[in-house]
Amino acid sequence: MPSNPLLEKDTQASQDRGLPPLTNVSTVGEPTGEELRALESGLDQLQSDTVRRHRDWSRALLPLAAVVVLILAWQLYVTLGLKRRDLVPGPLDVAASLGELWKEGRAQEAVWTSLQRGLLGFAVSALVATPLGLLLGQVKPLRRAFGPLISGLQVLPSVAWVPAAIIWFGLTDATVYFVVLMGAIPSIINGLIAGIDQIPPQYRSVGKVLGASRTELALHIVLPAALPGYVAGLKQGWAFSWRSLMAAEIIAVGGTLGYGLGSLLDQGRTLSDMGVVMSAILVILAVGIAIELAVFGPLERRILARRGLLTGGTR
Repeated sequence: MPSNPLLEKDTQASQDRGLPPLTNVSTVGEPTGEELRALESGLDQLQSDTVRRHRDWSRALLPLAAVVVLILAWQLYVTLGLKRRDLVPGPLDVAASLGELWKEGRAQEAVWTSLQRGLLGFAVSALVATPLGLLLGQVKPLRRAFGPLISGLQVLPSVAWVPAAIIWFGLTDATVYFVVLMGAIPSIINGLIAGIDQIPPQYRSVGKVLGASRTELALHIVLPAALPGYVAGLKQGWAFSWRSLMAAEIIAVGGTLGYGLGSLLDQGRTLSDMGVVMSAILVILAVGIAIELAVFGPLERRILARRGLLTGGTR
């Protein structure tokens, strides 16, 4: 019987994927029993792979194991006595300080104040940065004019804005929000522009042929196609806004400003209480990780999976 190049190609592809080889496949007529069994086995294999992906416990166990290792290393360092306990408290000492702050209600107040400021500032930053990013990403003269400035603002440390903001707005919440906006907006704009640069030019051509206006082209073609870069920019924008918020809360203390995590951290420094300082640092870290795991991580994986970009990755 003459060989079938298509059959040989499909058979090789099936073997590369670990599926049963397709043998004795008839080219005309009803499928044979062997063909049906091979097809059923292949579908079962694909289904089991999907189930295994959904039950990937390493996504939770590996970070937990990393935290345990770090805590053990921390405790070992404290046990060796290389530094005084008042300078480097142990995990149990920090846990006791955090428990005391929780009983007094200071921890809850600080977390709520900072989280409220951070989320509101980030939301306003996204609303401002998205149209600016779309505009700069599609209008070359504007991008050439303002692109370097946006990149310069992104690398400028947010703490540099705090003295100017205090002079302009005083010790009020406006100072904190201004610093947050200046930290997050450039990152979101650059992320969106990077996503726009990765869009194939055929997308815009198709939109123009179908009669899409500039606004429709931006909202229905450019923005959805640039989502991976846009989400990466949002993720980085949140990181910058959270860091900017902490810097503002540490420096700008008093007046009508509320009691945030940065204020708690500065209070521990003033009192030379390393238990309070380490507690504030760990809570700031925990909030940042929680936002990443609950919001940006799943959103980014979903977008990449819908575009077929997640297969073979390390996420």
